[in-house]
Amino acid sequence: MDKIDAPIVEKVTYDNEVADHLNDVIDGDVKRHQLLIDYPTVYLIYSSDKKDSYKVYVGETNDIERRTQQHLNDDSKIRQDWKDMSESENVQMLVIGHDHFNKSLTLDIENQMMLFMLGVPSVKKLNNRRENEQNDYYTSNEKDEIFSKIWRKLRQIDHRLFPIEREIRDSAIFKASPFHKLTPEQERAKEVIVDTVIDDLMKGKTGQLILVEGEAGSGKTVLLSTIFYLLSHLEKDTVRFNSDNLKNFLLVNHEEQFKVYQDIIHKLELDNSIKDTVSKPTHFINNHPKNGPKADIVLVDEAHLLWTQGKQAYQGKNQLNDILDRARITIAVFDKNQILKTEEYMAPDEIRKIEEKAREQDNLIMLTNQLRINAEPQTIHWIRSLTEKKIITNIPKDKKYDLKIFDDAQEMYRQIKKRAEDDQSGLSRILATFDWKYNSKRKPEEGGNWMVTAGNLSLPWNLQLDAPRSIKGSRKKLPWAEQEQTLGEVGSTYTIQGFDLNYSGVIIGPSVKYRNGHIVFDPEMSGNTNAIRNRTLGNGKKVNVADQLLPNELNVLLTRGVNGLYIYAVDKQLREAFLKAQLGILQ
Repeated sequence: MDKIDAPIVEKVTYDNEVADHLNDVIDGDVKRHQLLIDYPTVYLIYSSDKKDSYKVYVGETNDIERRTQQHLNDDSKIRQDWKDMSESENVQMLVIGHDHFNKSLTLDIENQMMLFMLGVPSVKKLNNRRENEQNDYYTSNEKDEIFSKIWRKLRQIDHRLFPIEREIRDSAIFKASPFHKLTPEQERAKEVIVDTVIDDLMKGKTGQLILVEGEAGSGKTVLLSTIFYLLSHLEKDTVRFNSDNLKNFLLVNHEEQFKVYQDIIHKLELDNSIKDTVSKPTHFINNHPKNGPKADIVLVDEAHLLWTQGKQAYQGKNQLNDILDRARITIAVFDKNQILKTEEYMAPDEIRKIEEKAREQDNLIMLTNQLRINAEPQTIHWIRSLTEKKIITNIPKDKKYDLKIFDDAQEMYRQIKKRAEDDQSGLSRILATFDWKYNSKRKPEEGGNWMVTAGNLSLPWNLQLDAPRSIKGSRKKLPWAEQEQTLGEVGSTYTIQGFDLNYSGVIIGPSVKYRNGHIVFDPEMSGNTNAIRNRTLGNGKKVNVADQLLPNELNVLLTRGVNGLYIYAVDKQLREAFLKAQLGILQ
């Protein structure tokens, strides 16, 4: 393959003389004129305030002069965002050209630029309003290399607007972005869901449930985010709906994921017409009376975290049922193996009823591919066997995935820190089963922090260390793992569920043991009161479901690492079994 040339990037003032500005910087260079004026280009228009806060528009065009005139003279009359941009001071335009650009490639680069700009912390508003993901085409295999070359050029112009690629790729908002290229499985699911939604809206259906099931790492969040973005741009004529805007909502019961969605929705300005577009399920239910006007589309991420009993401000009995009563169409993503708390518990027959409801409407969708863990199938099978079959087998050889067992917890922490501080390895953190005392509302009586102590390692539980002064103001907006100080803490299922780490070090606490050739769970050694307390069923009967919830807790922790999983077990017999499995001598 021929060597791919560097792109051409020019920065010019955004005004009606943009063609003159470009000609000035081109200065008679025939090739630069060809790539920036005659060929398709990708462009960014942006403004910033004194706080280094940016508003950005990303686009592509076959005629940069005509498109700029359209934005300035036509779009500014009918769209507030373009009017604001035209009236802003110090608006700049970056025009990007490359000798391999064709229409499909510029559309893909534009989409990739949206994906990355969404993950830039300093970008507060991002606009485009199109989904440009392309299928295979000539030069499609060059996209990633060309984009990286473009990004490096852009960093030379403004390193605050264009941070290091790795920093963006590690961010939760990047991983949940609606601009990812979907897998064929996700693409098929997206098409089915969007077509079903449009058909149901046109036919005036109500109480519809679209259930998307998939295990941890199967791509449920990206699919949901993409669908929400697409449905937010449905034109009312498309669905023949007698309203100016569809009333769409995105709900999630997970605090960390809630912050990510809020950031995405706000940056893309999808919350302008409807208050609380992203909210917690209880807030949505309490603010939408059962007999009042129904929401059009409600999307629920992590639907396995919905409550199935009353709690605090929620006075109902089942949040999913209450959402269905208040929406025309509900799209819920669900994984029964990630139910963690007794108030989320659903008996197997209850899960079957939900699946049957979706199946009857031809709305049950299964995602089967593992997209998070970058490992061979036999490694993924080994991890699943721990929680599903409760057995340990010899660890398979895998050149792609770094799976290690440690006999020294301090050494495991040292290796995770080394990974976290290495730009090539990226985001890495220590996690643990919830087997140590913790109270988010008060400190221990003896002072200090709530600690996780395993072997020769002792670290504070999550959400206790102070953030560095440089990020304190934005701490509440960042997920736990992305905060710098959390490298000195231990994460739990409640701070890491739904998120990725490049390398995760998991401390398996004393509630998980190895006896007579099997993994067993000991509720008496668990500090997770949400999982080990009794659950009162609808008939008033009290049951203990810890034997189902504690394996789910371990499942969540073991499936966070994209490129590597390190394990230390507190239970001596379990640790010895793991070490033998690592050597391939476990009987």
